Amino acid sequence: MKGALKHLSPALACCGLLLTWQLASLGLKNDSFPTALDSLRAIPPILTDKEALINILASLRRMAIGFALALAFSIPLGLLMGRSRATAAFFNPLLMLVYPVPKAALMPIIMLWLGVGDVSKTLVIFLGVSLPVIYHSFEGAKAVEEKMLWSGAAMGLSAGERLLRIVLPAALPEILTGCRTGLVLALITMVTSEMIARQSGAGNILFNALDMGQYDTVFAMIIIIGAMGICLDAVFETIRRWLVRWSEPQFDMPLSFS
Repeated sequence: MKGALKHLSPALACCGLLLTWQLASLGLKNDSFPTALDSLRAIPPILTDKEALINILASLRRMAIGFALALAFSIPLGLLMGRSRATAAFFNPLLMLVYPVPKAALMPIIMLWLGVGDVSKTLVIFLGVSLPVIYHSFEGAKAVEEKMLWSGAAMGLSAGERLLRIVLPAALPEILTGCRTGLVLALITMVTSEMIARQSGAGNILFNALDMGQYDTVFAMIIIIGAMGICLDAVFETIRRWLVRWSEPQFDMPLSFS
């Protein structure tokens, strides 16, 4: 019974949200706040439109490239910072300077440098993902027991081999937590960058619909973007559990809100 309820809870929560939305819209009677049913009806035309699908796929491509580049850069840097005081002392001030700045606020400057194409949007996604991944990689590497490293050194492993064969596996659960947070931030920064530099993408569809007063399409795109986030998070969580199946069971991390 508890297992069935656990699986049904997300569906019940979605149904409750849609019902509340429907009743609120009917009560307010505001043209800019369409009902849940009208917004749901607008989804199939979007998903069957070739140009809209090309835009959505372009968004996913930028997100995938920015996310992959961020992982390739941030995981090694975080591990090095966790095991080297000199590296941490050098990069910590830079990260503390960049961390509080909303990444979307950098978009106008990046556009001046790199234009409004894919490169600038991918860079914003890269910046948004990098910081949480660096932080969690740093924390994971810092928590590795010194005895394990001493044992590796006694076995003749070099510093690089110890980092790859001891520190990385031991820090992997913490690293993947950062990657999951970064995945959510990748989606947020992707949409935000496309709203600012409006050439193509899901954010472009959303804002074009807003400009033309197609509010059912606006809310339909919000639902689609939300569904993309849920699906990507579910896939990543499946991969994460498989990769760290050897570790102790962990509580599910809630979705991040930014």
